[in-house]
Amino acid sequence: MKKGEEKINKSEKEAEKKRMKKILDILKKEYPDVKIQLNFSTPFELLIATILSAQCTDARVNIVTEQLFKKYFLPEHFVNLENEELESLIFSTGYYKAKARHIKAASKMILEEFNCRVPDNMDDLLKIPGVGRKTGNVILGHCFNVPGIVVDTHVSRISQRLGFVQTNNAEKIEFELMELIPKNQWVIFTHYFINLGRKVCTSRKPKCGICKINKYCPSAVL
Repeated sequence: MKKGEEKINKSEKEAEKKRMKKILDILKKEYPDVKIQLNFSTPFELLIATILSAQCTDARVNIVTEQLFKKYFLPEHFVNLENEELESLIFSTGYYKAKARHIKAASKMILEEFNCRVPDNMDDLLKIPGVGRKTGNVILGHCFNVPGIVVDTHVSRISQRLGFVQTNNAEKIEFELMELIPKNQWVIFTHYFINLGRKVCTSRKPKCGICKINKYCPSAVL
């Protein structure tokens, strides 16, 4: 890369950081009380809830876990639980057979390899069945105060529409966004975009006319 090109790229990156800051400032006012929607009491419960949330609404997961966690809330509980029983308990979250397998395998690993404790670092979390970077960042950010950007469908879609990323790869999106957003806002950023995605910037028909950040969006149709 030539020096001139490097300066241009640096200038473009700074401009994108400023645009992102303006967007985050607006969303902070728009969604002042945003927080994680999944209900949990421990890192292990959040792990289970996050596994169940795949292709399922947080509201539905909370309905299921409200009953589930009354009786089963430790790794050994799920290890000793019959597959059929677990599948019946989580049936309404969808993909219940795969989720049941992941929950039992994750519980077994946490019990046998991590001394019954959910790991507090990404490397170990990624060893657990059913855990990817998305789930890892959810757990680290909300249980261990380790900042991370959770890239779900809303974050991916909105980041692309805003022109901050040009890829569908969640891991690439995560690291590209990390360069644009201050570290102390990584966790809350995800909640801003999730709320925007659910209420305004929907997948099929975004409501650009009422979107508070439309003037900063190259995809806005007004």
